[in-house]
Amino acid sequence: MTPERAPQPADTTLGDLRASGHEHRSVKAEVRDNLLARLAAGQTAFPGILGFDETVLPQVERALLAGHDLVLLGERGQGKTRLIRTLVGLLDEWTPVLQGSELNEHPYAPISPEGKRLVVEHGEAAPVTWKHRSDRYGEKLATPDTSVGDLIGDVDPIKVAEGRTLGDPETVHYGLVPRTNRGIFSVNELPDLAERIQVALLNVLEERDIQVRGYTLRLPLDLLLVASANPEDYTNRGRIITPLKDRFGAEVRTHYPLELADEVRLIAQEAQLTWPGSSPSSGAVVPEHLLEVVARWTRLVRESPQVDQRSGVSARFAVAAAETVAASAVRRAAVTGEAQAVARVCDLPSIVAAARGKVEFEAAEEGRELEVLAHLLRKATADVFRARLAGTDLTGLQSRFEDGATVETGDLVPAADLLAGLGPVPGLAAILSRLGIEEESPGLAAAALELALEGLHLNRRLAKDEVGGRTVYGG
Repeated sequence: MTPERAPQPADTTLGDLRASGHEHRSVKAEVRDNLLARLAAGQTAFPGILGFDETVLPQVERALLAGHDLVLLGERGQGKTRLIRTLVGLLDEWTPVLQGSELNEHPYAPISPEGKRLVVEHGEAAPVTWKHRSDRYGEKLATPDTSVGDLIGDVDPIKVAEGRTLGDPETVHYGLVPRTNRGIFSVNELPDLAERIQVALLNVLEERDIQVRGYTLRLPLDLLLVASANPEDYTNRGRIITPLKDRFGAEVRTHYPLELADEVRLIAQEAQLTWPGSSPSSGAVVPEHLLEVVARWTRLVRESPQVDQRSGVSARFAVAAAETVAASAVRRAAVTGEAQAVARVCDLPSIVAAARGKVEFEAAEEGRELEVLAHLLRKATADVFRARLAGTDLTGLQSRFEDGATVETGDLVPAADLLAGLGPVPGLAAILSRLGIEEESPGLAAAALELALEGLHLNRRLAKDEVGGRTVYGG
């Protein structure tokens, strides 16, 4: 839950700000003090970040406490950008700035010609306003066409045309970095910046100032610089220049969730399974055992030798798969008129084709991508069956298929039809209990039974035929 924003303090003057006892701290001092306060209070400093508690976050905390700029190094979809954006929460909620300043200058320490002139002209009556921490964050996705002017600044021809001389510092149009002065600036995918553009960041990281063309201009910037990079770009292709790597105080390696439980929690947190503001039928219930299937499938794909491990398998892969499962259930409810859309095992095959484009396969597997993904999905389903229902008495369910009886299911077969085809199932309560299902609705009961049916099939205890989009168990 997003914390409620405190009301903005009233605009004031430089003199009144001094009289209030306000102290000027650097950005890194702000972050350090607020991080220490959260650690002492036992509060999380990085809300919404899962699976990094024992590995990544302690390294980030040490870097921030040391006052270091840092690089987050990891494959795609490991939450690097999400982690960077949470750093904004470690800034003071409101901070004073000179009113009208382009560079968010602190009233006690103006750095631009305009800011200094404002304080000289008005003295203690210089107007002061307040800026929220959410407005003190800047971000640039590094692209090959990014210029020095985008990041640092350039001459503004409009200001020159207005009559200022070309050597006047006030003709400079500031770039993204100086405009984030007294804040946090992030460069995503830093290796994608051309090397000559990376050079422009050297002074920002070491001397904490900027240079624009031939101007005699020194702006002592106050900011925390954080970058993200892919290990392949960073180490093999060597596209971050050595002097720039040397100027970052810390390098932190990220990773995919190490524990299955963290993977499941991440999917549940990030996947949009319901749509606020839409009709109630527009969302689906996805039982936890199906989220676990998606999580196990994702981990198997990451570990598969048929998949190019250098590109990684993003967390977005798992999130998109869970959303596709939910969408399949919603589609069934819309077509069949089910009152509640509940995802079942029959919805899982829909994720194979949908996810194919999110995985890079080895060249030898060309043409077999769907086969590989489908095989791993069956293995993940079998693993969940064993983990969740091992030791459960399923003889009551198996007995329904004696003498060649069958039951039909599929992504357009409503739960009521599946349950009617099975009839009363002895031991259903035990199956629901092992799957953590407390509410015994038709949809959830069908979802539980379908996992049991698929598990029995994958363990060669029940036959299964797939014909025309329908699945028949037994026979």
